[in-house]
Amino acid sequence: MIQHGNLLSPTARRMLLAVYLAFTLLPIGWLFLSTIQTQASLLTVPPRLIPTGFTLRNYIDIFAPAAFGENTGQSTFVLALRNSVLVSLGTTIISLLFGTLAAYAFARLNVPHKRTLLLIVLASQLLPAISVIIPLFRMFRGAHLLDTLAALILAYSTFSLPFVVWIMAGYFQSVPRELEEAARLDGASRFGAFIRIALPLVAPGLGATALFTLLNAWDEFFFALIFTSTYAAKTAPVALAEFIGRHSVNWGLLVTGGFIASLPPLVLSLVFYRYIVSGLAAGGIKG
Repeated sequence: MIQHGNLLSPTARRMLLAVYLAFTLLPIGWLFLSTIQTQASLLTVPPRLIPTGFTLRNYIDIFAPAAFGENTGQSTFVLALRNSVLVSLGTTIISLLFGTLAAYAFARLNVPHKRTLLLIVLASQLLPAISVIIPLFRMFRGAHLLDTLAALILAYSTFSLPFVVWIMAGYFQSVPRELEEAARLDGASRFGAFIRIALPLVAPGLGATALFTLLNAWDEFFFALIFTSTYAAKTAPVALAEFIGRHSVNWGLLVTGGFIASLPPLVLSLVFYRYIVSGLAAGGIKG
């Protein structure tokens, strides 16, 4: 029986949810099954959803030393994953550190033309990455930062900071000013009120923003392709692209590397999805 106010019955909603889950999980399952197939099986036409044979050769090869042709003495894919972890964490820490302080200033201080400045911050998100690639390249070359993790962290932070400022400003605006004013009356400084009152109250939003920032840095490809040339700084997306040759594609290693690289974002999203939902919901509530 359809309840008043519900367009769909519980059974219909469950069926729609099942269809949605199938469309969501099918590509992930197919990607995993592709990692345990041979190159010949992957190129079978028409493609088979269930492979006829299984092999772990792709996992062995991708973790073997010099998997990408560079004589580093260790798996270059592992080096790329390490670089992705360091760059993502560095970008997230820097963006949250400076972005949260700037967002609090916009939300609480009497900044002249505050709304205009916030709109400018938001508009900077609309700039395509290619529009700043040449200035950034020349700056990093002059500072001898090309092919370093620092260059990627700075470049990623350039685009993630406006996102953090815009999102966190909304969270801070939802915190009642009276709570901070009461702390100020008790002798706390403005920074003390920020640390002890405002920051804990926006913790769910801070966690959601941190996760989005980390995932964006993990998936970024364009800057990493331009600013890196060796596995001292190449990240996982660039490493995967190198499986695509001029005349052939190593599909086995490509799908295996793609599956492994997709696991950290997938696990983080599953573990912290409650914080993501609560953080996004809190951001929509104004005091």
